[in-house]
Amino acid sequence: MTSNNKRSSLQHAPWLDIARQEVGQKEVVGHEDNPRILAYHATTTLKATDDETPWCSSFVNWCLKQAGIKGTDSAAAKSWVHWGMPSGPVPGAITVICSSKATDRSFSTSGAHVGFLIQETATHFKLLGGNQSNTVKEWSFPKKTWTLLGLRWPENSHE
Repeated sequence: MTSNNKRSSLQHAPWLDIARQEVGQKEVVGHEDNPRILAYHATTTLKATDDETPWCSSFVNWCLKQAGIKGTDSAAAKSWVHWGMPSGPVPGAITVICSSKATDRSFSTSGAHVGFLIQETATHFKLLGGNQSNTVKEWSFPKKTWTLLGLRWPENSHE
């Protein structure tokens, strides 16, 4: 992808640019908590007070809020399944996936996860998201164990 193409896709999904600026934010081991993750949580009705509470949805909600878009205000990944409008597999699409393996349920108790689509291939969903190995980063989720529940886009934006 050339620099111009990358910039072009970011114009359509400003929340993706915001999310990229957060790469590297991670949970603090021990009794301390990362204040940035607490800020993500503060944008949801759960308002969790620690960075061990699953925070993928809080991260998505925070990024959208920074872009001036109202999210679900929920800390539940599945809350995004019917939010906004359906989307194709385009960079920045809010992507909800669910694990079919108990070993992948470390993301949340429901097994669901939400993040921003970077790329979909025949075998993987590559997402930029929070709480991906306790960090904001890009991560590939194999389709063998992760099922797509939905691709969503804000109502007042264009793909």
